[in-house]
Amino acid sequence: MKVSYNREEDIMMLEISSDSIDFAEEMGPIIVHFSEKRKPVLLEILDASEFIATLAKSTIKSRNSEPFEVSL
Repeated sequence: MKVSYNREEDIMMLEISSDSIDFAEEMGPIIVHFSEKRKPVLLEILDASEFIATLAKSTIKSRNSEPFEVSL
């Protein structure tokens, strides 16, 4: 996995596959790029600093190991 961050645009990119990108779908603050076989290839997290801060605060507030949902 390759992770990069564009500070100017506040976008974090997580390259999870080396497959070619065929199409993308926006899912809230995340754009998921897929291969022709619908396999996720790249995740773009928009407003990454806010996304990570919200996630970190929610994680700290969680007192148990149960999965939880974060609303962004």
